[in-house]
This record gives sequence, structure tokens and C-alpha cells, in this order.
Amino acid sequence: MLASITAVLCACPARAELTWNFPAPATPLALDTLQVHNKFMVITMAIFVAVFAVMIYSIVTHRKSRDFKASRFTGPSTAVQIFWTAVPFLILIFIDFILMGIPAYHSVLVMQDTRGDADMVVKITASQWKWQYEYPSEGIRFVSALATPQAQIDNREAKGEHYLLEVDNPLVLPVGKKVRFLLTSTDVIHTWWVPQFGTKRDAIPGFIRETWARIERPGIYRGQCAELCGKGHGFMPVVVQAVSEAEYRQWLVRKKAAQAAVAVGAAQVWSRDELMKHGRKIYETLCVVCHQADGRGIPNVFPALAGSKVVNGPFLDGKGRLVKDGHLDRVMNGKPNTAMQAFKDTLNDSDIAAVVTFERNAFGNKMDDQVQPAQVKVLR
Repeated sequence: MLASITAVLCACPARAELTWNFPAPATPLALDTLQVHNKFMVITMAIFVAVFAVMIYSIVTHRKSRDFKASRFTGPSTAVQIFWTAVPFLILIFIDFILMGIPAYHSVLVMQDTRGDADMVVKITASQWKWQYEYPSEGIRFVSALATPQAQIDNREAKGEHYLLEVDNPLVLPVGKKVRFLLTSTDVIHTWWVPQFGTKRDAIPGFIRETWARIERPGIYRGQCAELCGKGHGFMPVVVQAVSEAEYRQWLVRKKAAQAAVAVGAAQVWSRDELMKHGRKIYETLCVVCHQADGRGIPNVFPALAGSKVVNGPFLDGKGRLVKDGHLDRVMNGKPNTAMQAFKDTLNDSDIAAVVTFERNAFGNKMDDQVQPAQVKVLR
């Protein structure tokens, strides 16, 4: 017992935050959930106090040390038995259906109100271990991945304020607008969860699921995948930046301009150094979780890239076509029934060309070749 208490006390300083309540709600749904939770806790506590008060009173009053003598009787009448059975039953019916059932039913209706008056739609696609956000009406799509430096994860640097809860591309949304979220997954079940939104919905492969939020105040809201989705489960944060309508419109302009610049860049010829630099960035963002910083992977789990026959083999045949299961084919189309996903719908032409070039010329691999974005575009 002493050892258990000591272990708990020693673990307390390691907690990032200790709180006795929900985080401050940022949406009507979160506020409704908090109010229902608090009401249920009051009802539960009242029942707890009443039952234990009667039990403790009976134990203290009727204890043997006070020479209390148990009554001897054959049992009350049938009418009395029915009465003392019916009364608690009716009390529970009142509590469950009136005091708790109606508020819970209202909350469920609010949670499922995903259609109708939504101001905008955002599609969320989960993958091991990142999120892809798409604004269908705006033609914008981007990937959001963990931005915590590998040095912090490896304990070579001090942990940051938002350790494992920071991303390279947050989801940006306007305040005061009802946003309908469409969720799906490319591999396993993930869960998109932002506590201050009161939103927690599974993303399931082959299905489109829905939820919604109307953020009431600007700010940065953090969450994470809440489904045990594999080795990188703890490296899949959600960050939402809520801004004013004017700031949101400015962000849209910048994002569209950035996408246009990427399209222009894909038509250019990149130097070897440019490909290696950009490829390293992509690798450290999306690939390092599985294949590790040194490219050696995890034995019997994720294959090594260092010295790999796939990485060190041809990726195009004599006619300029993809070699089946070659390096470029593996990155673009993935490998069925493994954790190696297809990146052709996640990364743009420049990203794919750069990361393949980097992998073929890093970790001791010396293929001394390169892939150009224009080649990837043709091969799509």
C-alpha cells in the first residue's frame, strides 16, 4: 500500500495539467455537454449521499454494542411489499426518464444536427498518423502532421509547452459559423477529438461519418486522436485555429496562393540540393515515425530504408513507366495489407519527388539519381 501511494505521489509532477472539470467549452455543443454532465453528477451525488446516510445510520443505531435486538417477524403483508417495491421503482423512473433522460435526449439531438443550416463543410481524412483537411467549396486541401521536433521526442531537448500537441498546418475555421465535418479514414479507425468543442467522432475506413461545431470565440484549440490506432497513436494531434471572418478570408487567399505556387513549382526542374532539402523535411514530418530518423525502421514491424532493395532498385523501366513495387510506386500507391499507405492523394508532385530522391541518397543509400516533380505528374 505504501509503495502504491508513493508511486502515485511521484507521478503527480509529471502531469501536464491537473483539473477537476471539463476544459472551458468553446461551442454550444460543448456547453450543453458540460451542463448535462454537471446535472447528472448532482443527481448521482444526491442518491449516493441519501443511500449511504441511511446505511450508516442503520449500522450505527442497530449495532450489537448497543445491545440492539433484531426483530423476529414472518414478513409484512403483500400490500406493504408491493408498496415498498413500487415506490423506489417510481422514484428511479422519475430520475432516469425525467431528470436525466430528457436532457440526455436533447444532447443527442444536438450532436446529430449535422445537416441543414451548415455554413461550410470540411472533409477530414485520417491516416497513420496524420490528418488531411479539405475545403470542397474552396478547392483547398492540405495535410496536418505533428510538428514537435524529433529531438524533444528523443529527450535530447527540453519538452515544449505544447509537446506532442503542435502541428505544421492547423485547421483554420471562422468563428460564429456552423461547420459540418465529414470524417473517414484510409487505413484503421481513428478518432478526431477536440475536448473544447464537445466533438469526438470515429473516422472509419469505407464510411463517411459526420459531426459539427460552431466556435464562439477565437483561439487555438488542441486535441488528438482518441482511438488506439497503432504505434504512432500518440503522435497524431489535432490543432484548430479559430479566427474572425476577415482573418479567415485572408487565410484562404494566402492558402490558395501557396497552392498555386506549388503547382508552378511542380512544373520546374529542381536541383539535387533543392530536392534533398525538401525531401528531408517531408521525411521528418511524415515518414520518421515508422522508418525512424536513421532510416533503419523497427525490426519485424516497419522495414528499414537503409540498404533496402526497394529503395536501392530501379523505379522506372526502360519506357519510363513505374516499376511494379519499385520505390516510386511504393511511395505513390502504397503496399496493400501493410501500414505503407498510398501518398499520391496526400502529397503533391514536388513532395513525392523530393522524398523519394532524399531516401535514395540518404541513410547510406547512394543511388546518385533523382526524381523530378514533372515525372510524378505524368505517372499519376
